[in-house]
Order: sequence, then C-alpha cells, then structure tokens
Amino acid sequence: MTTLSPENSLSARQSASFILVKRKPPIDKTEWDSFFDENGHLAKSRDFICVNILERGLHPFVRTEAWKFLTGYFSWQSSQDERLTVDSVRRKNYKALCQMYEKIQPLLENLHRNFIETRNNIAHDIQKLYDKDPLGNVLIDKKRLEKILLLSYVCNTQAEYQQGFHEMVMLFQLMVEHDHETFWLFQFFLQKTEHSCVINIGVGKNLDMLSTLITFLDPMFAEHLKGKGAGAVQSLFPWFCFCFQRAFKSFDDVWRLWEVLLTGKPCRNFQVLVAYSMLQMVREQVLQESMGGDDILLACNNLIDLDADELISAACVVYAELIQKDVPQTLKDFFL
Repeated sequence: MTTLSPENSLSARQSASFILVKRKPPIDKTEWDSFFDENGHLAKSRDFICVNILERGLHPFVRTEAWKFLTGYFSWQSSQDERLTVDSVRRKNYKALCQMYEKIQPLLENLHRNFIETRNNIAHDIQKLYDKDPLGNVLIDKKRLEKILLLSYVCNTQAEYQQGFHEMVMLFQLMVEHDHETFWLFQFFLQKTEHSCVINIGVGKNLDMLSTLITFLDPMFAEHLKGKGAGAVQSLFPWFCFCFQRAFKSFDDVWRLWEVLLTGKPCRNFQVLVAYSMLQMVREQVLQESMGGDDILLACNNLIDLDADELISAACVVYAELIQKDVPQTLKDFFL
C-alpha cells in the first residue's frame, strides 16, 4: 500500500475546488487568443491551459481550434505559420489516402472477407443516425461520414470499427468544416483515448479497474455487486465504447467531457472515475431494491440527460477522496 504525497493531495483538492464556488465562464475567443504571442506561439503553459479547460470548459467558438491542440493535430510548440503548413499537409495526406482507397477498394472487396461485412455495418449504423435538428435542418452529410469511417477502418490496423464510432465521427463533423479535419481529429482522438474506448485495446482494463475502485472506496456496494450483481460492472462496457456520449443531454455536454479527458487532468484514466461517479448515482436504488445484474444494467442505461459539469465535478471529488487515502499500488499506477 502506498500513501500519496501531500503535494498530490493539494493538487487533488484544487482540481475538485471548482465545484465549491460558482464556475467561471468558459474560455472565450478573446481569452484564448491572449494565450498566444504575436507569432502564434503559446505564451501560457500547456498545463495552465489544460487546468483552465478542466475547471471552466471552452466556448463553442474556441472549441475547434483548442481541440486541434488537445488531440495532437497541432503541436503545442507550433507557431501560426507552422500550423498553416501542418493543416495543408494534412489536407494533402487525406486526399492521397482517399485516392489510395479508391484504387484498392475492388481488391478489398475480393480478398478481404471482413471488409464487406464492416462496410455493411458502417452503412447500417449511419442510416440509424438522426441527421436533423428540431427545426428539420440537416446537420450532417451521411455519405461523407461513411467515407471517413471506411477510410479510417482501412488505415487503422489496431482500432477496428466498432459500434459507436459513427456517432463519434458525427460529432467531429459537426465541430469542423472540412473532411480532412474530421478524419484526422478522429484518428488523433482514438490514439488519445484508445485505452478507454477501443474494445480490443483498453475497455477490459477500464472495467477491471472500475471493479477495483469500487472495492476500495465502497466495499458494501462491491459486495452486493459481487453477489446479486455478478457481471454487472463488466456489462457496462458501452459506457466506455461510446465514451459516455449517450448519457448526456446535449452535444455540448459530450464535448465538455471529452475535452476534459483529452487534457489528462486531474489525472490519467479519468474516465474510470467518471464511470464510478455514474454508478454511484444508482447505488441507493440498487441496494434498497436489492437489484440483480439485469436490473442494475437497466438502471445504469437509464442514466440519460446528465449535465457534464456536474458529472466532472463528482468525478473530481472522487479523485480528491482517492488521493488522500492509503491507495493500493494498482490504483496508484493506473491513475497517477
């Protein structure tokens, strides 16, 4: 067992402190621009910006540019001219990938037995997307989405297509203007979050650590889940696969959580603390009604229309609690 340092305990309390006072307004365009000097180099530290994103969030007018830094699309050390060059290169590379795909598509159809099945799955998932706003205006271009997802599948040897990717790409298409931006932001986002949302890479580890966290922080609940709710935690894998997007009341809430996950603040693998906080929302109901596995899963699936700031705050409180305890080495290694 390892006790975490006083410095980290202080950091944890500061990370959770924004729930105790009225949250400052999100970072707007004027403030974002003030983070850079006349050449477009950062005048503030990356850590300063990430902490502010955690505590305050981003104004919609800033989100597109900020996400290019958070995902790695742009380097934090780049100048404005360098970023223009990078964007131009990414546009050309995307065009080259599209041309390559058109050439090899017949070969894939004939020799790659999984290609046709995956293409059909992508087409089926996209058709289920509701592509209009409340006024009936079309929000997304489904053909462009399908093209980007197919290209991603062909180019990405590790993160195979899984249900939920179509909704992720839709959110990126809503955020940016050009297809090359959508494609590369999605690729970089997957790289940043593969250990939390990609089934064949990290989801299982997240579920195991969620169980370990429950056992450490809430042994009574853990004992119930071990008995009547056997397998309940493992069945929560859609939370991670969909990166929690189906639990929120708006796209802005989804983006708000995702940008916090991209900052790496207040700790690594913050998504597991988010999942723990969501599970705590149904804890009393589960215990009072002595729910079994299927009922627990149903209660968890009914967690919708959540507020991202409230959930982030709750997860930060869990982190503040965790970091002040005599923490098992497995949890310390996972979160710090």
